[in-house]
Amino acid sequence: MCSLHEGSGLLLLLVLAGLQIAAEGRGAPPCRPGFSEDVYKVVVPDITEKGQPLFNVRFVSCGRGGLMRFECSNPSDFRIEADGVLYAARTLQRSTLPVSPLLITASDAATQQQWVAQVTLVPRQQVQEGAVPPVMSKDLKEIAFPPRNMDSQLKRMKRDWVIPPINVPENSRGPFPQELVRIRSDHDKNRSLRYSVTGPGADQPPTGIFIIDPISGELSVNKPLDREHISNFHLRAHAVDLNGNQVENPIDIVINVIDMNDNRPEFTHQIWNGTVPEGSKPGSFVMTVTAVDKDDPKTANGMLRYKILSQNPESPTSNMFTINNKTGGIITVAAGLDREKVPQYTLIIQASDMEGNPMYGLSNTATAVIRVTDINDNPPEFTAETFFGEVPENRVNVIVANLTVTDKDQPNTPAWNAVYKITGGDPTGRFSVPTDPTTNEGLVTVVKPIDYETSRTYVLTVEARNEVSLAKGIHTPRQSTATVSIRVIDVNESPYFEPNPKFVRLEEGMMPQSTLTTFSAQDPDRFMQQTIRYSKLSDPANWLRIDTNTGRITTIAILDRESPYVKNNLYNATFLATDNGIPPASGTGTLQIFLLDINDNAPRVSPHEVEICEKPDPNAINITAFDGDLSPNAGPFAFELANRPTDVRRNWTITRISGDYAQVSLKIGFLESGIYEIPIIITDSGNLPMSNTSYLRIKVCQCDINGDCTDQQHIMAAGLGTGAIISILLCIIILLILVLMFVVWMKRRDKERQAKQLLIDPEDDVRDNILKYDEEGGGEEDQDYDLSQLQQPDTIEPDAIKPVGIRRLDERPLHPEPQYPMRSAAPHPGDIGDFINEGLKAADNDPTAPPYDSLLVFDYEGSGSTAGSLSSLNSSSSGGDQDYDYLNDWGPRFRKLADMYGGSDD
Repeated sequence: MCSLHEGSGLLLLLVLAGLQIAAEGRGAPPCRPGFSEDVYKVVVPDITEKGQPLFNVRFVSCGRGGLMRFECSNPSDFRIEADGVLYAARTLQRSTLPVSPLLITASDAATQQQWVAQVTLVPRQQVQEGAVPPVMSKDLKEIAFPPRNMDSQLKRMKRDWVIPPINVPENSRGPFPQELVRIRSDHDKNRSLRYSVTGPGADQPPTGIFIIDPISGELSVNKPLDREHISNFHLRAHAVDLNGNQVENPIDIVINVIDMNDNRPEFTHQIWNGTVPEGSKPGSFVMTVTAVDKDDPKTANGMLRYKILSQNPESPTSNMFTINNKTGGIITVAAGLDREKVPQYTLIIQASDMEGNPMYGLSNTATAVIRVTDINDNPPEFTAETFFGEVPENRVNVIVANLTVTDKDQPNTPAWNAVYKITGGDPTGRFSVPTDPTTNEGLVTVVKPIDYETSRTYVLTVEARNEVSLAKGIHTPRQSTATVSIRVIDVNESPYFEPNPKFVRLEEGMMPQSTLTTFSAQDPDRFMQQTIRYSKLSDPANWLRIDTNTGRITTIAILDRESPYVKNNLYNATFLATDNGIPPASGTGTLQIFLLDINDNAPRVSPHEVEICEKPDPNAINITAFDGDLSPNAGPFAFELANRPTDVRRNWTITRISGDYAQVSLKIGFLESGIYEIPIIITDSGNLPMSNTSYLRIKVCQCDINGDCTDQQHIMAAGLGTGAIISILLCIIILLILVLMFVVWMKRRDKERQAKQLLIDPEDDVRDNILKYDEEGGGEEDQDYDLSQLQQPDTIEPDAIKPVGIRRLDERPLHPEPQYPMRSAAPHPGDIGDFINEGLKAADNDPTAPPYDSLLVFDYEGSGSTAGSLSSLNSSSSGGDQDYDYLNDWGPRFRKLADMYGGSDD
C-alpha cells in the first residue's frame, strides 16, 4: 500500500482481514463497497491553478454505478466530481494548503450509507528539500513520486515515517482484541526487539484500551470505542532492545474513532410554546424548534431533518403549518386562523438523523403548542336595539340605564373592552356613558340636572367601540349602535325668589308700619297647583314683618343706619317660601336694604376726659368732634363754650383748628389741682343742623419737670381706683395671715418634736440602763493592763458633735472629765494603796460621778496582797454628807434616786 524510504527505521504493516483470507487461498471475498485506500498521500505543485486536477480516488462501488455521490470536506478550496477526480476550486499556494487531511465522503443515495477516506496534500518543494519522503499512490503513481533527477539533489537524511491516522469504527462487536496495525523495525533482523505504546488509552487513563504485542509489534484495540466519549487517541510507539536501549525514534500514532449512528436526536425542550396572531397570512413565522444529535454533525449520522407528524385540531385544514426540515422553523401555510374558533393548535414534531432517511435514520419527537393570539376582528354588538330608563328631575350622578354588549374577542383585553359614545339626542351634554370595567356594560349616567318642565323625555343614540381599532377589512355593523329612551319624572321643586338677593334703597328713620316692598317667590312646578306661604327666617334687629300670603314686607321698628346690625349701610334679612306639595319644599331669599343717612345724630366731643398741669405752659388741649352720621350731615363742626357756669368762659377759651378739631386752653396762668367739667357746644353741618352740649372732663394736677402728674389724683386718673386699692389691701392681709399661720405651725411642730422624746415610759426605757463592763482586771501577774480603758465608757459619738436639741434629758451632762491618776505600766506592789487612795479622792471630787459610778478597777488581787482587805477602806466623806438634790434636775429617771438619797431625813 505504501512504498518505504531506504532510511526509514520502522515498517508499518496494515493487516486486513480480506487480504488474509485471499492469502490463505480460501476463495475470493465478497464485494464490499469502499475506497481502495483509506489514506492517500499526494504531492501537489507549489502553485495550483484553479480547475487543475490533483488526483483521482478509486471507489469500489460493487455495481452501484451512478448512485454514488462524492463530497469533499473543504468545498471552498477543492471540488470532486462524480468520477472521483479532485480539482482545485481556486488558485492555491504552498502557504494556503490545508494542514489537516481532506475527508472524501462517498454516499449511497439509496441506502444513505457513507464511506470516508483521508487525503494528505504535500507541496512538491518539501519533497525536493527532503522534508517529506516520497509518497506513492496506487492510482496516481506519476504524481506520487518525485522526479528521479531530483534524487541527487536531495540530501540524505534519516527521517521517520509520518504514520497516517488509523480509522477505527466505534461500537465494534469484536472479537477482541482486534488487530489494528503491525509495527516493525528493520533492526529486528540482527537482534531481538521489544515494542510498546504509550499515551492515553494505553498506559494512561483510560488505560487498557490499546495493547501491543511486545514481540510481534501488533497493535490491537481491546474493547469497543465510543466516539461521543473520545473521538481520537494519540499514541507513541517505541522499539527497544533486550537491554532497554532505544533503537528507533518513537513513532506518533493517531487513531480516529469513526462515527456510527448510535445516538438518537434529542429536542432541547419536550414542549415548545409559540404564538401566532389570528388572521395571519400564509408564510407568517411562528416559532423554531431545535434538536441535537451527539453523532458527528459532519456525517449523515448527525445531520437532522424535521417533520410535522400531526396537527390537532385539523381545522380549518389539516396542514395549517409547515416546518423547515433543516432549521426547524415553523410557519403558516394556510389562511383561516381564527382564535374564536380554534384558540390553540398542538403539533407533533419529529427530528430524524441520516438526513431524514426513514430506513436508516433514528428519530425522536416533541410537542409544539401554538396559541392563536387575539386581534380586534369582532366589534362589540348591543344585545338590544333600544334600552329604556327613567330619572327624577334635578338628580345628578345617577345611573338611568345599563347597556349590555357582546364581543367575541378575548375578554379583558383592549380588543374586548368597550367604549361608549353618545352620538345624538343630548345637545346640552346632560348624560355620559362610562364603562363598567367588570361587566363591560355601558352605564348611562346623568351629569347635569334635568328639568321636567323643560323636557319630559330624552332619546339618546349610543355607539359602542373597542379600545383599539378594528382590524383591517372589518367594518362596524349596525348592531354596534343602540337607542336609549329616558323618561323624566316630575318631583316637587322648591320655590325660588327672583331676584335673589333683592336690593332696596331707603332712608333711615322710616317709621313703623311702613311698607318697604313685596318679596315674592316663584314655583317651578308649573304642572302642579300649589300655594306658597312666606315666613321670616332671619331678621337680626327685628325691624321687619312679611305677609304670609303675599310676601309684602313692612317695618315694625325705626330703621337706624347707625345700628350695629348694619354693615356698610346694608341690612340683610332672610325669608322662607314654602309650598304645600307632598312633601313640602321650601326656598330662601335675601332682602338687602341700603339705608341712606339722615341727620339724626348730634355730635359729641372726643376724648371725654383729659389732664393738664397746674403751671407749665402752654396749657392747651386738642379735641375733636364725633358724629354718627355721614357727610354732609357731620362735619365741619362749630365749637363754642357754654355760658354757664360763668367761670368757664373766664378760665377757658376754645379755638377751632379745622372742620373737625379744636383746642381748649387756659386763660389764666395758674389753676389749682382738681377736676373740672367744661361744657362745649358742638354743631354739625346738616341741612337741619343738630347741636349738642358735651362735657369735657379736665383733671388739673401737679407735675414734675417732665410734665407728668405726681399727686394722687394722677394715680386715680391713671386707673388706680378704689377697687384696685381695696384689692391690694386684701392681698397684703392674706399674705400676713399666711405668714402668721406658718410661724404657728413651726412652733407647734417644734413642741411636738420635743414631746416625742417623752413618749416612752421612763421605767420601760432601757437606753443607758445597762452599762456594759466588758473589761476585767487580771491577777497580780497581769500588770500590763491599760487602766485608761476602765474609766467611764465614752459613747460612740462624742458629745461635742451632738446637736443641742437632740440630747436626752437623762444623759450625762457636759462637764470636764476629772483627771484620774495614771498608774505606771509595772508598778511595785507596795504603791497599790497610794494608787487606790488617789483614785478615791478623784472619784469623790467628780461632780459627774453619781449616778455614773465609774468602774474602779483594782487589778491587783489575790491573797498575800500588801493592800489588805478592801473593806477597811473608807471614803473621805460618807454618803450621808452628800447633797443629792441636784438629781432632780437630771430628769424623771433620777428623781427616785433624789428621793432616796436627798436631804430629807425621811
